[in-house]
Amino acid sequence: MKSEAQVVADLRRVHEDIRALRLPGFCGPPVHGPAVASRIFLLGQAPGPHEARFGRPFAWTAGKTLFAWFERAFGATEEEARARIYIAAVVRCFPGKTRSGGDRVPSPEEILASRPFIEREIAALRPGLVIAVGRLAIAEVLGETGPLAEVVGRTIRAQFHGQELDVICLPHPSGASTWFKLEPGKTLLARALRQLARHPEIRRAFPRRRAAGG
Repeated sequence: MKSEAQVVADLRRVHEDIRALRLPGFCGPPVHGPAVASRIFLLGQAPGPHEARFGRPFAWTAGKTLFAWFERAFGATEEEARARIYIAAVVRCFPGKTRSGGDRVPSPEEILASRPFIEREIAALRPGLVIAVGRLAIAEVLGETGPLAEVVGRTIRAQFHGQELDVICLPHPSGASTWFKLEPGKTLLARALRQLARHPEIRRAFPRRRAAGG
Protein backbone atom coordinates (compact mmCIF):
# COMPACT_ATOMS: atom_id res chain seq x y z
CA MET A 1 0.00 0.00 0.00
CA LYS A 2 1.47 3.35 -1.05
CA SER A 3 1.68 6.24 1.37
CA GLU A 4 -0.29 9.43 0.73
CA ALA A 5 2.96 11.19 -0.24
CA GLN A 6 3.72 8.49 -2.83
CA VAL A 7 0.21 8.74 -4.29
CA VAL A 8 0.52 12.52 -4.55
CA ALA A 9 3.92 12.16 -6.24
CA ASP A 10 2.43 9.71 -8.77
CA LEU A 11 -0.41 12.11 -9.52
CA ARG A 12 1.95 15.04 -9.98
CA ARG A 13 3.88 13.02 -12.57
CA VAL A 14 0.59 12.41 -14.41
CA HIS A 15 -0.14 16.14 -14.26
CA GLU A 16 3.25 16.93 -15.79
CA ASP A 17 2.37 14.70 -18.75
CA ILE A 18 -1.12 16.22 -19.02
CA ARG A 19 0.41 19.70 -19.26
CA ALA A 20 2.77 18.47 -21.98
CA LEU A 21 -0.04 17.03 -24.14
CA ARG A 22 -0.82 18.88 -27.36
CA LEU A 23 -3.57 17.68 -29.71
CA PRO A 24 -4.57 19.41 -32.96
CA GLY A 25 -7.99 21.00 -32.74
CA PHE A 26 -7.96 21.63 -29.01
CA CYS A 27 -8.11 25.17 -27.64
CA GLY A 28 -6.27 26.54 -24.65
CA PRO A 29 -3.98 24.86 -22.15
CA PRO A 30 -4.56 21.47 -20.50
CA VAL A 31 -6.54 21.60 -17.26
CA HIS A 32 -6.31 19.43 -14.15
CA GLY A 33 -7.19 19.74 -10.49
CA PRO A 34 -4.85 19.35 -7.51
CA ALA A 35 -3.12 16.07 -6.67
CA VAL A 36 -5.60 14.93 -4.02
CA ALA A 37 -5.00 11.47 -2.56
CA SER A 38 -8.68 10.53 -2.44
CA ARG A 39 -10.72 7.33 -2.64
CA ILE A 40 -13.35 9.33 -4.56
CA PHE A 41 -12.66 9.86 -8.27
CA LEU A 42 -14.87 12.33 -10.13
CA LEU A 43 -14.75 12.06 -13.92
CA GLY A 44 -16.10 14.96 -15.94
CA GLN A 45 -16.31 15.34 -19.70
CA ALA A 46 -13.94 18.10 -20.84
CA PRO A 47 -12.91 21.59 -19.76
CA GLY A 48 -14.79 24.53 -21.21
CA PRO A 49 -13.31 27.91 -22.20
CA HIS A 50 -13.59 29.26 -18.64
CA GLU A 51 -11.82 26.24 -17.14
CA ALA A 52 -8.93 26.85 -19.53
CA ARG A 53 -8.82 30.49 -18.42
CA PHE A 54 -8.97 29.76 -14.68
CA GLY A 55 -6.82 26.61 -14.86
CA ARG A 56 -9.09 24.31 -12.85
CA PRO A 57 -11.97 21.95 -13.64
CA PHE A 58 -15.61 22.95 -13.11
CA ALA A 59 -14.67 26.60 -12.71
CA TRP A 60 -17.81 28.18 -14.20
CA THR A 61 -21.61 27.75 -14.27
CA ALA A 62 -21.66 23.94 -14.44
CA GLY A 63 -19.28 23.82 -11.50
CA LYS A 64 -21.47 26.08 -9.40
CA THR A 65 -24.38 23.71 -10.02
CA LEU A 66 -22.30 20.58 -9.35
CA PHE A 67 -20.92 21.85 -6.05
CA ALA A 68 -24.39 23.04 -5.03
CA TRP A 69 -25.58 19.44 -5.55
CA PHE A 70 -22.79 18.20 -3.29
CA GLU A 71 -23.58 20.72 -0.59
CA ARG A 72 -27.23 19.70 -0.78
CA ALA A 73 -26.34 15.99 -0.64
CA PHE A 74 -23.64 15.80 2.03
CA GLY A 75 -23.00 19.31 3.26
CA ALA A 76 -19.61 19.93 1.64
CA THR A 77 -18.65 23.40 0.48
CA GLU A 78 -16.95 23.76 -2.91
CA GLU A 79 -13.58 24.21 -1.18
CA GLU A 80 -14.09 21.06 0.90
CA ALA A 81 -15.17 19.03 -2.13
CA ARG A 82 -12.16 20.15 -4.18
CA ALA A 83 -9.84 19.29 -1.28
CA ARG A 84 -11.23 15.77 -0.73
CA ILE A 85 -12.39 14.55 -4.17
CA TYR A 86 -9.98 13.92 -7.05
CA ILE A 87 -11.35 15.60 -10.18
CA ALA A 88 -10.43 14.35 -13.64
CA ALA A 89 -11.97 14.47 -17.13
CA VAL A 90 -12.29 12.32 -20.23
CA VAL A 91 -10.16 14.86 -22.11
CA ARG A 92 -8.07 17.56 -20.47
CA CYS A 93 -8.24 20.46 -22.97
CA PHE A 94 -11.18 22.50 -24.23
CA PRO A 95 -12.21 20.85 -27.53
CA GLY A 96 -13.38 24.15 -29.02
CA LYS A 97 -16.65 25.16 -30.61
CA THR A 98 -18.68 23.72 -33.47
CA ARG A 99 -19.75 25.90 -36.39
CA SER A 100 -23.15 26.28 -34.76
CA GLY A 101 -21.55 27.64 -31.58
CA GLY A 102 -21.90 24.64 -29.24
CA ASP A 103 -19.02 22.87 -27.54
CA ARG A 104 -17.40 20.30 -29.82
CA VAL A 105 -17.60 16.66 -28.70
CA PRO A 106 -14.12 15.11 -28.58
CA SER A 107 -13.43 12.51 -31.25
CA PRO A 108 -12.80 8.84 -30.37
CA GLU A 109 -9.13 9.38 -31.25
CA GLU A 110 -8.87 12.34 -28.86
CA ILE A 111 -10.54 10.35 -26.08
CA LEU A 112 -8.16 7.45 -26.71
CA ALA A 113 -5.13 9.75 -26.53
CA SER A 114 -6.26 11.02 -23.12
CA ARG A 115 -7.26 7.65 -21.64
CA PRO A 116 -3.79 6.70 -20.33
CA PHE A 117 -4.00 9.62 -17.90
CA ILE A 118 -7.16 8.16 -16.37
CA GLU A 119 -5.61 4.70 -16.22
CA ARG A 120 -2.58 6.03 -14.34
CA GLU A 121 -4.74 8.08 -11.97
CA ILE A 122 -6.89 5.06 -11.14
CA ALA A 123 -3.77 2.96 -10.57
CA ALA A 124 -2.37 5.58 -8.19
CA LEU A 125 -5.58 6.26 -6.27
CA ARG A 126 -7.29 2.86 -6.25
CA PRO A 127 -10.65 4.58 -5.61
CA GLY A 128 -13.68 2.93 -4.09
CA LEU A 129 -16.13 5.32 -5.75
CA VAL A 130 -16.28 6.93 -9.19
CA ILE A 131 -18.69 9.81 -9.77
CA ALA A 132 -19.27 9.95 -13.53
CA VAL A 133 -20.67 13.33 -14.59
CA GLY A 134 -22.32 13.56 -17.99
CA ARG A 135 -22.90 11.16 -20.87
CA LEU A 136 -19.32 11.18 -22.15
CA ALA A 137 -17.91 10.36 -18.72
CA ILE A 138 -20.57 7.70 -18.10
CA ALA A 139 -19.72 6.03 -21.40
CA GLU A 140 -16.01 6.13 -20.55
CA VAL A 141 -16.58 4.39 -17.21
CA LEU A 142 -19.36 1.95 -18.09
CA GLY A 143 -18.59 1.43 -21.77
CA GLU A 144 -22.15 2.21 -22.79
CA THR A 145 -24.17 5.22 -23.93
CA GLY A 146 -27.74 4.26 -23.03
CA PRO A 147 -30.37 6.71 -21.77
CA LEU A 148 -29.45 8.64 -18.63
CA ALA A 149 -32.62 7.35 -16.97
CA GLU A 150 -31.14 3.83 -17.05
CA VAL A 151 -28.05 4.72 -15.00
CA VAL A 152 -28.72 7.87 -12.94
CA GLY A 153 -30.18 6.95 -9.55
CA ARG A 154 -28.35 3.61 -9.31
CA THR A 155 -25.13 2.53 -7.62
CA ILE A 156 -23.39 0.30 -10.15
CA ARG A 157 -20.58 -2.12 -9.31
CA ALA A 158 -18.04 -2.06 -12.14
CA GLN A 159 -14.46 -2.77 -13.18
CA PHE A 160 -12.63 0.36 -14.32
CA HIS A 161 -9.00 0.09 -15.42
CA GLY A 162 -8.56 -3.03 -13.32
CA GLN A 163 -10.13 -1.61 -10.18
CA GLU A 164 -13.43 -2.94 -8.84
CA LEU A 165 -15.44 -0.01 -7.54
CA ASP A 166 -18.84 1.63 -7.23
CA VAL A 167 -20.07 4.05 -9.89
CA ILE A 168 -22.67 6.73 -9.25
CA CYS A 169 -23.70 8.60 -12.38
CA LEU A 170 -24.87 12.19 -12.50
CA PRO A 171 -26.25 14.22 -15.40
CA HIS A 172 -24.03 16.99 -16.66
CA PRO A 173 -24.84 20.17 -14.69
CA SER A 174 -24.66 22.41 -17.74
CA GLY A 175 -26.93 25.42 -17.76
CA ALA A 176 -28.01 24.38 -21.25
CA SER A 177 -29.36 21.04 -20.00
CA THR A 178 -32.96 20.62 -18.90
CA TRP A 179 -32.73 16.88 -18.17
CA PHE A 180 -32.25 17.25 -14.42
CA LYS A 181 -34.89 19.99 -14.17
CA LEU A 182 -37.73 17.88 -15.59
CA GLU A 183 -39.12 14.45 -14.74
CA PRO A 184 -37.89 11.78 -14.54
CA GLY A 185 -34.49 13.47 -14.35
CA LYS A 186 -35.37 15.61 -11.33
CA THR A 187 -36.37 12.57 -9.24
CA LEU A 188 -33.45 10.45 -10.47
CA LEU A 189 -30.93 13.18 -9.65
CA ALA A 190 -32.34 13.45 -6.11
CA ARG A 191 -32.02 9.67 -5.75
CA ALA A 192 -28.42 9.73 -6.99
CA LEU A 193 -27.52 12.48 -4.53
CA ARG A 194 -29.02 10.46 -1.67
CA GLN A 195 -26.92 7.47 -2.77
CA LEU A 196 -23.82 9.67 -2.75
CA ALA A 197 -24.58 10.90 0.76
CA ARG A 198 -24.94 7.32 2.02
CA HIS A 199 -21.85 5.92 0.29
CA PRO A 200 -19.08 4.79 2.68
CA GLU A 201 -16.38 6.71 0.79
CA ILE A 202 -18.37 9.95 1.03
CA ARG A 203 -19.03 9.35 4.73
CA ARG A 204 -15.34 8.75 5.38
CA ALA A 205 -14.28 11.86 3.46
CA PHE A 206 -16.98 14.09 4.96
CA PRO A 207 -17.53 12.62 8.45
CA ARG A 208 -19.36 15.61 9.89
CA ARG A 209 -22.29 14.71 7.61
CA ARG A 210 -22.40 11.06 8.70
CA ALA A 211 -25.75 11.35 10.48
CA ALA A 212 -27.38 13.40 7.72
CA GLY A 213 -26.80 11.10 4.77
CA GLY A 214 -30.14 9.26 4.81
